Amino acid sequence: MSASAKLPPFDPADPLGIDDLLEPEDLAVRDTVRGWAADRVLPYVAEWYEKGELPGIRELARELGSIGVLGMSLTGYGCAGASAVQYGLACLELEAADSGIRSLVSVQGSLAMYAIHRYGSEEQKNEWLPRMASGEVIGCFGLTEPDHGSDPAGMRTFAKRDGDDWVLSGRKMWITNGSVAGVAVVWARTEDGIRGFVVPTDRPGFSAPEIKHKWSLRASVTSELVLDDVRLPADAVLPEVTGLRGPLGCLSHARYGIVWGAMGAARSSFEAALDYARTREQFGRPIGGFQLTQAKLADMAVELHKGILLAHHLGRRMDAGRLRPEQVSFGKLNNVREAIEICRTARTILGANGISLEYPVMRHATNLESVLTYEGTVEMHQLVLGKALTGLDAFR
Repeated sequence: MSASAKLPPFDPADPLGIDDLLEPEDLAVRDTVRGWAADRVLPYVAEWYEKGELPGIRELARELGSIGVLGMSLTGYGCAGASAVQYGLACLELEAADSGIRSLVSVQGSLAMYAIHRYGSEEQKNEWLPRMASGEVIGCFGLTEPDHGSDPAGMRTFAKRDGDDWVLSGRKMWITNGSVAGVAVVWARTEDGIRGFVVPTDRPGFSAPEIKHKWSLRASVTSELVLDDVRLPADAVLPEVTGLRGPLGCLSHARYGIVWGAMGAARSSFEAALDYARTREQFGRPIGGFQLTQAKLADMAVELHKGILLAHHLGRRMDAGRLRPEQVSFGKLNNVREAIEICRTARTILGANGISLEYPVMRHATNLESVLTYEGTVEMHQLVLGKALTGLDAFR
């Protein structure tokens, strides 16, 4: 660039020029999802959150299917075959609306559909994936149990043979989409190790009571799964995997979406704080003109866009087939922690208004407390990185 070349203007919404890294197709995906969320979620989500419900979830799922975001990074069977970066951008825009909406999409695509796509038979794929990609069928993923969260190897749900059939018994807890799902991917102990099962939710003995009294992810369906001698045919088992590498592989794929999604919640909170600081007056001028407020905004912007850069880097590695699980842990650990801190700082800029649902900040902050825990707690990701750095296993 010559000394006389004109620099592009500084963009407060993209201070590092990260959009320059995106292809036109990437921007089209982002704009489509952003537009859908602005029309179908943002006008209503505060009321959904306050009431602790997600009305019309089946209609929302069909709409999400129509814009291609359900299982969007999978190929074939009606899936969009999008890049990892495009999937990440979709997660960011969905969580900028609400973590509950992004969780609906993540569980559908990165857990339930991914498990069937990666480990299922052709018959299972053809039966379920097209209908799940369209949103006709909602899926859920049963791994966590009431007494076994971070240690899934201790699960008690058991599947035993009875002639040619399987019989499943046990309980799963904190299951997104559970009580509205048409199919559940359930992980259970067998005599041959941990196996995954494709469970139609209309089977006798299957129930999914919804979990109430949540103060986080309130605009989301969260359930318990109860399996009381659920009988399944022999071909219900996922044939291509045995052991914990099956569910852990699914979780790594879903955690990648969280790396992007958390930055969506952070961006929404930052934008609310920036707008508020420009217009809220105290001591005769906008509070954005005070040094302490500007310091907060600068620190928030630095962490937000560093997090987006990290997500973008991990997305490019996933597209190149070079993304390791430890790198996903790196991203989830950093971006969720920083997103929570951005929300808390934004709340201080908004003052008392920061706790009002007229603004998105407190809703995002409380949602992120769940995101911090699910699909690997802070401590688990610290230990994943600690083991990778030292070569020493500190899990036990």
